[in-house]
Amino acid sequence: MMSDEVQVRGTVEKGFEGVREAFAVVLDEAGVAPEAQLVVDVGGRRVVDLWGGPGTAGDTLTGLYSITKGAAHLVVALLVQEGVLDLDREVAAYWPEFAAEGKGRLTLRELLAHRSGVVGVDGGFTTDELADDRLMAGRLAGQRPFWEPGTAYGYHGFVIGALTGEVVRRATGRSTQEIYEERIRAPYGLDFYLGLPDHLAARRADVLPLLPTPEEAERLAADVAPPGSVREIAFNQHATPPTDLVAFGNAPKVVALGPTSSGGVGTARGVAGMYAAAISEVAGRPPFLKPETITEFARVHYRGTDLVTGNDDVFGLGFEELSARYPFLGPDAFGHSGATGSLGFADPDSGVAYAYTRRRFGFPSGFGAGPENHRLVEAVVRAAAGR
Repeated sequence: MMSDEVQVRGTVEKGFEGVREAFAVVLDEAGVAPEAQLVVDVGGRRVVDLWGGPGTAGDTLTGLYSITKGAAHLVVALLVQEGVLDLDREVAAYWPEFAAEGKGRLTLRELLAHRSGVVGVDGGFTTDELADDRLMAGRLAGQRPFWEPGTAYGYHGFVIGALTGEVVRRATGRSTQEIYEERIRAPYGLDFYLGLPDHLAARRADVLPLLPTPEEAERLAADVAPPGSVREIAFNQHATPPTDLVAFGNAPKVVALGPTSSGGVGTARGVAGMYAAAISEVAGRPPFLKPETITEFARVHYRGTDLVTGNDDVFGLGFEELSARYPFLGPDAFGHSGATGSLGFADPDSGVAYAYTRRRFGFPSGFGAGPENHRLVEAVVRAAAGR
């Protein structure tokens, strides 16, 4: 029997009881990291709204790390759909300074697919720089790439939002954060912010560090990026001091400015609502992305070894391609995970919009969705198919 600390709270619609059961198992098994939320919309209707763990309620806001990339690149997808941006135009055509150091032929499509080679900067970023997309973009423009642009893939963990965001700013005169607020967050009342308003500060709870088992701690100690490696640079571990992910997610300037690679703050309700609005009618509004736009951004643009993480990976444009990892999803499923183990996505085939958020880092951590998402997503898709 579960303890009160990991009791599941919230509601599920009839037919989704199996999702609640799967979430309860996850909370029990993740005894060192039980603070989580799980929300699912199907066809624009909320069918699952669950949470559990000490200090976590359904409306608790917390750092979402790379789930933020999903919000940023929904903005890019909208601008491409409207003809404001051209995927096959060179980045430097929008942002001339970016052409420095041999980057002039890189296209927006290649940038969105994490193929620029500019995964960081020599000497690293300060936390204040990581919090400010424009400061990062200014340094990245003149940076030599760490591989020939367009020839390989490597996860641009801290910088992709600053890079694509500068393209957005040059094309529109506005930041990604401003367009997201006006076109996506505010119209749907989403609890997912790229820059948390001061009046919501009392609802925010700090991200919490990993509490590993002795075996996990030993593996973590051995898993250190080699000095001078692309991985060290991409995760800003060559900075002085190296970036600590927990401290970064809780840093006041990060919370206030909402850097679009990794600084968003929100709830699972906000993330699921965002993806639902992209693919389904919500509150009388049609989906804001067209099917052809979704296919373009969701389809595989890279399959192979990630030069940063060393993992085999599959990536779309700005979004993770998810059907390879979760074969019960459709080929146009798209979304993004976050460093604590969280995940948010939309699956047009089933109409599912899914969000699982965690306050505490899981193990393995730092590279995306926690393994528990597999059983949760499978339970959701099974329930949605059986409605």
